[in-house]
Formats: sequence, structure tokens, C-alpha cells
Amino acid sequence: MIITTTPSVEGYRIVEYKGITYGEVVSGVNFFKDFAAGLSNIFGGRSNSYEDELKNARERALEELEGRAAAKGANAVVGVDTDYEVLGADNGMLMVTVSGTAVVIERI
Repeated sequence: MIITTTPSVEGYRIVEYKGITYGEVVSGVNFFKDFAAGLSNIFGGRSNSYEDELKNARERALEELEGRAAAKGANAVVGVDTDYEVLGADNGMLMVTVSGTAVVIERI
């Protein structure tokens, strides 16, 4: 399945719109990741633990988006947008949402 942030796919034409589709993942950030990130803040550098969690959450959200689009009979999703939010009383949860338009495309 083609998933793109653009409104169209070069070399293809959209022949049917299946509607807006989405994927979302809410992921908890645990004490050990917080601790490792705190060390990065003190000593400098990147927080690999948070970056890995963000990457995994984004990939899972895209997989969910693809599955929901396929369930609608789509073979592509165009206009994909990704959003990130921090949730919870102590900001201990990360939410990643992706949305786009599920479509059927065919080669020109």
C-alpha cells in the first residue's frame, strides 16, 4: 500500500475515495526511560530511549492506518498527517496519531 503526505501519487490517478482513515497509539514512558533521558539532559546528547519509543509508536500508528484503509478497500492513503501529544497527569503518556484519506488508485 502506498502511504504519502502528498495529495496525489505521481503516475497514478485516484479513482475512488474511501474516506478519512486514521491510526493512533498511546504509549507509556516508564521510570527507566525517564531516568536515561534525565542523564542525557545533564550530560548532553540525544535521548535514545525516547527516540526509540517515538519511532515505535509512529510505526505502529502507520500500521494501524494501513490496516484500516485496507479494510475499507483502499490501496493507498494520501494527505497523511502525523501528530504527537503528551498525555497524563505527569505527562507520562505519548500519543501519536496519523490520519489521511483512503483511496483507490490506478496507474495512468
